[in-house]
Amino acid sequence: MSSSTAAPGSSPLPEAGPLSLCARQPHVPAERLVAEMVPPPRFDSVRFATYIPDPDQPSQTEAVRVLEGFAAGLGEAQASGNGRRGLFGFGRAKAPKAPAGPRGVYLDGGYGVGKTHLLASLWHATPAEPSRKAFGTFVELTNLVGALGFQQTVRTLSGHSLLCIDEFELDDPGDTVLVSTLLGKLVEAGVALAATSNTLPGKLGEGRFAAADFLREIQGLSAHFRTLRIDGEDYRHRGLPEAPAPFSDEEVMKTAFATEGASLDDFPHLLEHLARVHPSRYGALTDGVRAVCLTGVQPVPDQSTALRLVVLADRLYDREVPVLASGLPFDKLFSDEMLNGGYRKKYFRAISRLTALARDAKGLLGA
Repeated sequence: MSSSTAAPGSSPLPEAGPLSLCARQPHVPAERLVAEMVPPPRFDSVRFATYIPDPDQPSQTEAVRVLEGFAAGLGEAQASGNGRRGLFGFGRAKAPKAPAGPRGVYLDGGYGVGKTHLLASLWHATPAEPSRKAFGTFVELTNLVGALGFQQTVRTLSGHSLLCIDEFELDDPGDTVLVSTLLGKLVEAGVALAATSNTLPGKLGEGRFAAADFLREIQGLSAHFRTLRIDGEDYRHRGLPEAPAPFSDEEVMKTAFATEGASLDDFPHLLEHLARVHPSRYGALTDGVRAVCLTGVQPVPDQSTALRLVVLADRLYDREVPVLASGLPFDKLFSDEMLNGGYRKKYFRAISRLTALARDAKGLLGA
């Protein structure tokens, strides 16, 4: 949405308008996909010490203890191998000795219990150069395979000490087999693995799938993983106020014009635009955007559109981009049928994250 016209009865808006996500068609080269396989900006500074376990959930404290030991074991393995490894993990160079015990950890828990915080903390705590450890979502990993090809992805990641996969998805059987095969090759090359998971279609209850589903779907790799169950409630809403009510169109528009680096778009038009941009480029779509302003938020019309919005919400949350909106509140985005279906956890995660970003945006109003 591009607008330099003031709402009736309001003061004139400046001629220079804000950015528009709908006007962007980003191109993302393959090398950027590799370079960006690090924890997102929101998790740059997280560490095990900054994770605050819920005192009523001892599994959270236990998870920190186990993961700290896992990172230390990777450091010992690196030291025993003297770091001598050939390009991409091949050639005559000697790979580090694998530590005793499982080569992978799987964090099993509902949304908002801090799994990504812990996964990023593990990445930071692992004593290896940033270029020798990778962090990305399941979608980003499949996008990497698509960009580089399977064999080149194996060669590239085989030189790593650790691969962290956030939100491992079992929604697409083909992608699951692809990534399972990739992980098998990486385990053979001595790469340690860590993963969190997403919902298996049809699994309701706690909004997560049990560890058994994950271990079954990764086929022969189950013996390499230690499962860490993390109980708890969504920390984004633990003791926090309710999400702010949506603002008026005029408030959103004025804030967009007054905020340097803000984007301003009509929500239905943005949803249409997302269909024309590959989800692997949603991060690039928000490059340089310091706030997202949306007018006319309304229920998402169909599941394909809803899943694209989930990816955008994840990228905005990762980059800590506040979202100021008019229309319906974010908990009205998805229909009851969607919230009770196989992608239930994704939609609740999107609501949770957009709500957190809406709270962040309150400070923009009148700034």
